[in-house]
Amino acid sequence: MIIIRNIICLAGIVCVSPILIIASVCIVIEDGYPIFFKQERIGKNKKIFNIYKLRTMKTNAPQLGTHQVGLSYMLKIGKVIRACKLDEFPQLFNVLKGDINLVGPRPGLVVQQELTQERSKKDIFDIKPGVTGLAQILGYDMSDPKKLAEIDKIYMNNRSYKVNALVFLGTFFPVLKNNVSKSLKIKIK
Repeated sequence: MIIIRNIICLAGIVCVSPILIIASVCIVIEDGYPIFFKQERIGKNKKIFNIYKLRTMKTNAPQLGTHQVGLSYMLKIGKVIRACKLDEFPQLFNVLKGDINLVGPRPGLVVQQELTQERSKKDIFDIKPGVTGLAQILGYDMSDPKKLAEIDKIYMNNRSYKVNALVFLGTFFPVLKNNVSKSLKIKIK
């Protein structure tokens, strides 16, 4: 399975690299360097690692969760990059390094103590986080740590190749979220 995962990551990097180059030039034109954003996140067994993303916020944006940072910090090109989910593609290097999987609970920030506590109660740190996850495709973000941990636990208890494939595809094709919610008997908010 690791070989297939790595092939998917490398294919994704190669296929999207021309678009990432264009987005990178736009970032530099609008707000200068750096192009990439690095941030400490909590991984499996609460191990701290650096996650990599294409930068969508201004260089002076606070190091907080996206839901906690005002839109005034968002780059104009950042809105487009996020809408197309291009900012997530550098995380494929995190997957290749073994920090995260393609699918799993999204890794929280070190400063999100309430989320860390809620996830600890449900043993979420027993598995690797992911580039995308069940909570994200169902529309839950990190603003409700308790609910997020509950959804993460549902994922943990039901993860399989089929669920991972549905979550992965649901990231790019939102119409599939109904298939995921029905197969796991989850009410969509």
